[in-house]
Amino acid sequence: MSNLDLKPAASLCGGGGRTGPVRDVQPGKQVPLGESTLVRRLLPNLGRRMVGAWCFVDHYGPDDIAGEPGMQVPPHPHMGLQTVSWLREGEVLHRDSLGSLQTVRPRELGLMTSGRAIAHSEESPRDHSRVLHGAQLWVALPNEHRGKMPSFEHHSDLPVITGGGGLSATVILGELAGARSPGTTYSPLVGADITFRAGTHVRLPLESDFEYAVLTIEGESEVDGVRLSPGSLLYLGCGRGELPVRADVDSSLMLLGGEPFEEQIVMWWNFVARSGDEVAAAREAWMAGERFGTVHGYDGPPLAAPPLPAVPLKPRGRQRSTGPRR
Repeated sequence: MSNLDLKPAASLCGGGGRTGPVRDVQPGKQVPLGESTLVRRLLPNLGRRMVGAWCFVDHYGPDDIAGEPGMQVPPHPHMGLQTVSWLREGEVLHRDSLGSLQTVRPRELGLMTSGRAIAHSEESPRDHSRVLHGAQLWVALPNEHRGKMPSFEHHSDLPVITGGGGLSATVILGELAGARSPGTTYSPLVGADITFRAGTHVRLPLESDFEYAVLTIEGESEVDGVRLSPGSLLYLGCGRGELPVRADVDSSLMLLGGEPFEEQIVMWWNFVARSGDEVAAAREAWMAGERFGTVHGYDGPPLAAPPLPAVPLKPRGRQRSTGPRR
C-alpha cells in the first residue's frame, strides 16, 4: 500500500532507549487512499513513529463497497521495508514488478520484502465482496538486510492460538505463545490478530524486552485498564511479561511488538532509508523509470512521486513527544 499524501513529511526515527510500561493512547488521522477508500493512519502518529520495527499502520473499513471500485492503488515503489497485507473481510489483488499476481483473502498473509527496490499495485478485484476491512503495515528492514533482493510471500495457513474461554489469536508475523508464523522476518517482532468473545478476560503472554502496541479493530475491549474503541492505538512500552485484556462484548484487536529498533531511519513517502540523499536518489530513479521495475496488468498509470521537502532532514528520536497518558 502506498502513502498517498501529496506532501509527505520526511522524518528521522529509530534509535533511542527503551520505554518502561506505559499506557499512551495515540491518535490517528483520516487519510484518503486511492479513489474510494478512507484509512485511519495510526503509525506514524503525533506521538510515536515506530513500535519495534513496525513503522507504518493503516486500518481501513469495514467499508461497504458494493457497486464501488473499492481499493485502487496504482503501481508505486518501495525500498528498505516489508509490506504486510492483512484482511478481515474482502479481497485485495496484489501485482508487483517481480511478476507476482496474488489475491489475498481474509486471514491470509501477503508479505512483500522490498529490499533494495520493488514496485507493486493493490486493487479490489472486479468481482469483489461487499465489505472491505483490513490493515496495511510496514516493517523497517535492518541495515544488513535492506539491500537484499526483493521477494513476495503468500501464506494461507497461519497458526491459530485458542484459549481463555473465548480467545482466538492468528499469528501474522513472528511468534506468540510458542506459535510461529511462516512469514520471513529480519528482526525480533510479533504481529497477531486476536478476537475475544463477550465475557473473555485473559492475560496475553509478552516478551519483556519487546515494546508493544495494540490496535482495536472491532468492538470495544479493555486493555490494561484502558477502554479502547475501534480505530484507536494504545502504546504499551517495554518491560511487560503479560497483558490483561477484558472484553465485555465481542471484539478484536491487533497486537504489534518487537525489540526497539536501534537504527535511525529516514522515512519519506514509500521509502525507508538512512539519509535524505538516499531518498532523493530513489525518487529520481522511480520518476526516471529505473531500478524499481515495471508492474504489468494494472489498468492505469503508476503513481508520480510527490516533490521532496524544501527543508533538510533534522535528526529526531523514534518518539516525537509524550502523548496522553493514563
